[in-house]
Amino acid sequence: MPEQPAAEHAAPEHAAAGSTDLHRMPFGAEPGPEGVRFRLWAPRHAQLGLQLERDHGVETVRLQPQSDGWHEHFARGMASGVRYRYLLPDGTAVPDPATRFQPLDVHGPSEVIDPLSYGWHDQTWRGRPWNEAVLYELHVGTFTPEGTFRAAMERLDYLARLGITALELMPLADFPGRRNWGYDGVLPFATDSSYGRPEDLKALVDAAHAAGLMVLIDVVYNHFGPEGNYLSLYAPQFFHPRHQTPWGAAINFDADGSATVREFFIHNALYWLREFHFDGLRLDAVHAIADDGPVHILQELAQRVRAETLARRVHLVLENEHNESRWLVRAADARPTLYDAQWNDDVHHVLHVSASAESEGYYADYRGDTDRLGRALAQGFAFQGELMPYRGSPRGECSTQLPPCAFVAFIQNHDQVGNRAFGERLSTLAAPAALRAVTALYLLLPQVPMLFMGEEWQSERPFLFFCDFGAEFAAAVYDGRRQEFARFAAFRDAATRARIPDPQAERTFLDSKLDWERLAEAAPARALRWYRDLLAVRRRHIVPLLRQLAAAGDYQVIAPGALLLRWRARAGSELTLAVNLRAEASAGFPDAPGRLLWQQGHRQQRGTLGPWSVRCQLATAPAPSFAGNGPQDPALRRRAP
Repeated sequence: MPEQPAAEHAAPEHAAAGSTDLHRMPFGAEPGPEGVRFRLWAPRHAQLGLQLERDHGVETVRLQPQSDGWHEHFARGMASGVRYRYLLPDGTAVPDPATRFQPLDVHGPSEVIDPLSYGWHDQTWRGRPWNEAVLYELHVGTFTPEGTFRAAMERLDYLARLGITALELMPLADFPGRRNWGYDGVLPFATDSSYGRPEDLKALVDAAHAAGLMVLIDVVYNHFGPEGNYLSLYAPQFFHPRHQTPWGAAINFDADGSATVREFFIHNALYWLREFHFDGLRLDAVHAIADDGPVHILQELAQRVRAETLARRVHLVLENEHNESRWLVRAADARPTLYDAQWNDDVHHVLHVSASAESEGYYADYRGDTDRLGRALAQGFAFQGELMPYRGSPRGECSTQLPPCAFVAFIQNHDQVGNRAFGERLSTLAAPAALRAVTALYLLLPQVPMLFMGEEWQSERPFLFFCDFGAEFAAAVYDGRRQEFARFAAFRDAATRARIPDPQAERTFLDSKLDWERLAEAAPARALRWYRDLLAVRRRHIVPLLRQLAAAGDYQVIAPGALLLRWRARAGSELTLAVNLRAEASAGFPDAPGRLLWQQGHRQQRGTLGPWSVRCQLATAPAPSFAGNGPQDPALRRRAP
């Protein structure tokens, strides 16, 4: 395990000894020495009941109305393990919106959980610095044959040996049915029972820390799923009266009643970090969050998290299609003031089109544009306020003031693979030489790399879109999936669309499970060793440099698809990546100083890189400057030849 940093600040007052594994909330069921307190915000109703499933049968009691729409009951002598539901005036029984566990899925009763019942072993863990992050995105249900938290624990040593330093778990909030990506969750405080119980998830995080691995969780604060969400029946203020998202009603963060809604989600963030010891959060699709109030929910959430987790390192990551660099600003000491990083879709897009030659949809705005390639790799965002033709509007903000670690780079993730009709991985779309070139490039790039589960051995399994809704939504999901692809040329034929896997079918889910057995074969084993070697070079040479990179790098267009990228550290070191992402050799590369760290492809002769080549060098002394398209270059917007 890596050496653990000392705490830089004292813990918050409410995190005293013995209480750090319990996050107190103004809602939900909280057990204590004398019983259990139940508390629900239901401003639509004056009277509500509480249904308790005791050993001798079902007991119904009345909740006591409080001020501002709150209802409360204290069950003296009750302990954890009891199942319960809230009863609306018309007799409808609903789960607790802040339930910690739903043993019988989203329509069933909630279970009282004692957060202090799990005995943690990670008391000395304080996290790892963000510059050490090598992320591994995984879906618990398809990561292993069993699809559980406990089964995932058995793969932690494998991930540590690979060179991974942080797991990024796709959403775990309780969703309807037995299988789902997680973005249809409706009970954000409950771990889905198909993966195991809350204590199983805690054991996974505990074991990951013992292996030196951070664990981040993907959270969804922009919408609720379509099935199993009963909030509108008793707290319609949870939803915005004017805004919509592509997935349904928007969450209310700025209209009447929004104060309680904001607290609900802020407490959810703190709950995962405190009770489950997560090392960070990835906030899904924040561009779909509407908030016109004086303090945006993203700002308040980040500030609260920073203030209440001072005793250890906690990292906050965004997915934001708007590419707003304002959320990634650094303080004078280079620490993030709000969010550590953002998923960099632009890096994915420029590398995907280079390797695959695809150009439909938004890929058309990236293909063949070497200037955008350079900007994404060296500066973070390819679009920094310019018009994006596919969208028909400007996109992005200037990102040259941000360090490379403010961006998460990847060539695959759940969206970019799973939102394809047949869930193809890049290894099935790109030629081997092209795949190796873009892989070496993103793993040696000073942005934070993220692998998608199975890519390290070039898994042949697809990652498909799957779900398990009830009859009310099943047909709509089946039809909607096919209609979604009808606008693409390859799917205009109805017979082709009919081949798209049914998201509701269990076979679709099973086909998405990783093929671990292939690691016994020669080719996957070679690919795995190659990834390990690349990540070892990154760990030894790139990671120590990252703290010294305070701003964007420079880039120079050599030829279409060919670039020279440089980053200069405060101490004088310089990282250089010479890149040729095309099937022909490219000449005209100037000599780069320093030690050769990695050569992918061939350097045919001085100044010439062979097809699909990446050359990485590190100089430890100041090197001569060159005329690049960096942030200081007035020719920043010139087009590539």
